Amino acid sequence: MGKTAAGAVWLNAGRVSPYDYWQFWRNTEDGDVGRFLRLFTELPLEVIAELEALQGAELNEAKKILATEATKILHGATHAAVAELTAKRAFEEGVMAEGLPTISAKLPDGVLNLAVAAGLASSNSEARKLIANNGLKLNDVTITDARLTVDASALNADGVLKLSSGKKKHVLVKPA
Repeated sequence: MGKTAAGAVWLNAGRVSPYDYWQFWRNTEDGDVGRFLRLFTELPLEVIAELEALQGAELNEAKKILATEATKILHGATHAAVAELTAKRAFEEGVMAEGLPTISAKLPDGVLNLAVAAGLASSNSEARKLIANNGLKLNDVTITDARLTVDASALNADGVLKLSSGKKKHVLVKPA
């Protein structure tokens, strides 16, 4: 679906996790929802017509159904349900959901290195731009200093920290 390897949606769970696959479908453009429901799900056409008629914020429910149904076909019902629950906890409830993508990193480390290791930026330069535009967060707090060193004091009670780029990309970091 993407034009580059970085934007590709792989069918192999080792390349794109079931959660990231679910997120891909959840972030579908509004105008594509009906077409994608017909192409990538096994829902009855009557149900798809009802979902396609939704407008505004209600259309988000159709996107969630698309994401869950497409993920169910590829990864199974259990992975689809876990991905949906993870997204709900992370985005609707603001909780640091366990099912988010996770990396291990040696702490202390610079926030730029962590952003690159987490895949939230392709380079330190890109991470600096994210910070300059208030787009990088550590445990839901905007990072303002590109020289920030992240150490064990940033870990939550579960021993992880959450790095976020914008509103939709979140990665948990566990100390190595």
